[in-house]
Amino acid sequence: MDDILRTISRIALKENTGQNLVQLKEICLVEASPAMRTIQEGKLRDFADRFGCELNWHDMLSSVKRSDAFTMVVAHEFFDALPFYLLQKTQDGWREVMVASTLAPIKARSRSDTEIDTPSPPPDGTLFQRVLSPASNSMSRSVLNLSPHLADTAANLPIGSFLEVSVESYLNAAALSQLIGRPKTSEETQVDNVVPSTGGGCGLIIDYGGDQAFENSFRAFKDHRIVDVFHQPGRTDLTANVDFALLKQAMGARVDKHGPLTQADFLNRMGMPVRVMGLVRQAKDEERRSTILDAAERLVDPAGMGKEYKVFGFTNIEASPSVYPFDKEY
Repeated sequence: MDDILRTISRIALKENTGQNLVQLKEICLVEASPAMRTIQEGKLRDFADRFGCELNWHDMLSSVKRSDAFTMVVAHEFFDALPFYLLQKTQDGWREVMVASTLAPIKARSRSDTEIDTPSPPPDGTLFQRVLSPASNSMSRSVLNLSPHLADTAANLPIGSFLEVSVESYLNAAALSQLIGRPKTSEETQVDNVVPSTGGGCGLIIDYGGDQAFENSFRAFKDHRIVDVFHQPGRTDLTANVDFALLKQAMGARVDKHGPLTQADFLNRMGMPVRVMGLVRQAKDEERRSTILDAAERLVDPAGMGKEYKVFGFTNIEASPSVYPFDKEY
């Protein structure tokens, strides 16, 4: 957000006059962590004061109120961190994969000589494990009806397959579309407390994933390495791929949907090579030039971030159904 606002400030201030050409009303951040809010306050407060706009935080997206002003939304690595259900297809239907303790009870004696059960830590130190629900339940039977996309995917998967389904992603995508979108149709889900915007707007979702459902993408990162998802609970970065097809169906007809594109395609179409060469020319030494080139290469690497990250756009702009860079011919 700091980078985005810095770019806006360069565009907004009229050259040589200091006159503000952009009237910003409010900056809203969805952030539940008090520690992160403090860091964000330190980075963004100066900009908000300089442009005379409000700077507000929200615990959840549903508390962000719609605005009559044009609204711009950026969700960067937001959806991949939302909760999801993991299901497995069995002969008896879909069952939920749950989390259970690995601690095996052992017998010990209390001071009163009464036998009690105390946990025995497993040899490898892992405290949790995946277990399959003994039977299908109401959740596993109903969640696949969240959208036609999920129902079709589930019906065509063989026995033994897994499927990740994020209801939270569906609801948050619907809420985003209602913040900037046209009024809902009778068939579309209305998220509580969210009223469709009259000011219109646009948005970008940047995240791991693809235009499909995923079977078992859940993973954890620690110190830039992939580790077991149960490794040091609370101290790893947990992520699951985003099903952009599900987000599209959640948004319905309230907005126009664009993409997703790979991060490499998005950045290259937006002129990244030109920008990089400009930064290289301005670099004061060879070390700085090498750092810039290495960082740029990493962003568009077809074997890494350039392919794994996707960029998805949504708009409520009546003037044109085509939006660059998603439409190459625009």
